[in-house]
Amino acid sequence: MHLSAQDLQNIDEDLLRSLPRKDLVEVSILLVEDLKEAHDRLNQNPSNSSRPPSSKDPWVIARLEKEDNEDGFSDDDPVEGLLVEDVQEEPTETEEEPDHPEDKGNAEQGKGADGGKQKGAQGFGRTQQLPVTDTVRHIPDECEFCHREFGETAEFIARTGHYSIDIEVGGADNPGIRVTNTKHVYGDTLCACGQIRSTEPHRCEKESDWAVDLTEWHLIGPNLMALICFLALRMRLSRPRIREFLGIWLGLRISVGTINQCVHEAGRAVEPLEEPLIEEIRKAAVLFCDETSWKERGELLWLWVLSTATVTFFLIGYRSKKLLKRILGETFEGWLMSDGYWAYRIFKNRLRCWAHLLRKAKGLNESLDEKAQGFGENALAVLEVLMAAIYRAREGPREDLEKKYRFLLEDFRECCQQYKDVSHEKTRALAREFLNDWEAIFRILANPMLPLTNNEAEQALRHWVIARKLSHGTRTSQGSRVFGLLATVIETCRKRKACPWKYLAEVIAARRQGHDAPPLPQAA
Repeated sequence: MHLSAQDLQNIDEDLLRSLPRKDLVEVSILLVEDLKEAHDRLNQNPSNSSRPPSSKDPWVIARLEKEDNEDGFSDDDPVEGLLVEDVQEEPTETEEEPDHPEDKGNAEQGKGADGGKQKGAQGFGRTQQLPVTDTVRHIPDECEFCHREFGETAEFIARTGHYSIDIEVGGADNPGIRVTNTKHVYGDTLCACGQIRSTEPHRCEKESDWAVDLTEWHLIGPNLMALICFLALRMRLSRPRIREFLGIWLGLRISVGTINQCVHEAGRAVEPLEEPLIEEIRKAAVLFCDETSWKERGELLWLWVLSTATVTFFLIGYRSKKLLKRILGETFEGWLMSDGYWAYRIFKNRLRCWAHLLRKAKGLNESLDEKAQGFGENALAVLEVLMAAIYRAREGPREDLEKKYRFLLEDFRECCQQYKDVSHEKTRALAREFLNDWEAIFRILANPMLPLTNNEAEQALRHWVIARKLSHGTRTSQGSRVFGLLATVIETCRKRKACPWKYLAEVIAARRQGHDAPPLPQAA
């Protein structure tokens, strides 16, 4: 914009009438240019710019949803030919909502730190007493000294114990959820040789990166913890609303602090799965990357997604080349599909998403600026001709598209050179974007079977973009770490046609006992 708000305040009818003709023409030119730019901004929508889908008018969204339903497509259908609207700039899932006043001093806080008491808050014991559904005596298998096997009749002296609230999920013949309250008893077992073997709940070693314990000494069992993660991450419920759900439908009174502790402990449980997944990503033939803004206690960070045929990996961090190198290493040799962010240019086998370019070209074509219209119309025509040729090549006999459209590309490159220094900002930016990423954009002509859009990554972000809007991000670095780890496991399991929640419960149970996490399910 040429004129500031203060300039416009000073311009009125009297001033314009008093100006000499030459000065009046100059001011009029500036006003017209600013008016056209303002009109172009008002005309922006997700189909001709990088604005998010949620910025559409409600009546437009309703009409498009009706058309999608009539066509038989849903939001989850990954159709290559349909250009999925970008979610990158949309202000994804969080740690929790701010506590309601009723949460403070709540008499349902857990016992000490293990019960989920918030730091600095007054401690309370549990007031809800559930009937015991089962009692488990933890007796060793054999004597370490004489290797005599212990049985149920072995002499056992109880020393300590704890209760574990969990759920049992029925099958097809007996659907439903049953709440269990198991009493775990630990103590000393006496052997006939005179030796004493003691048992106690397993506690994983303290780790400096984690402020949450991973231990069998926990009120919440693995299946119930997986349910809590499901409500928090898949259903996008806040911690207070999860507490409300558990209280109404399962009759369980669990504090907000305990619920938050469950989510964080689950994140720590799945952490060992991260490195194998990164190694799998580095070996991928095709990798889709995208990023969207994320706030951690008000600080601007980015939620990254890296998606392959078998892995969907999430990470919250800064938007930098250093982070990409840390994940993909220096020698990633697969095809990398991305948007126009400059940090991706360090990888030689890079592809550019054509959906972004088409929207930007369409936006210029609808502009009131004459130069912008001309360049936008030209760019749209070139991309549409080449896109049609690519789809024909995928379905029919292979042909040398680079050779066939060489003169078209040469003419378009000259056009970009002509417009790279024009005064219209968006026209100049798009022309330079084509020139800077020329090889990444048009190398698909040599191999038409490569992906044409970044739909894979953008669809992976959709659920978490909605969650971010509800939650406004995370509060701590540990909360951001937990979010990335759990989202990775959840979406990777779903991509492999496996139930994330059953697998998550298995991981939590194994890690609490000090065992390695079971491997992720293989792709179907």
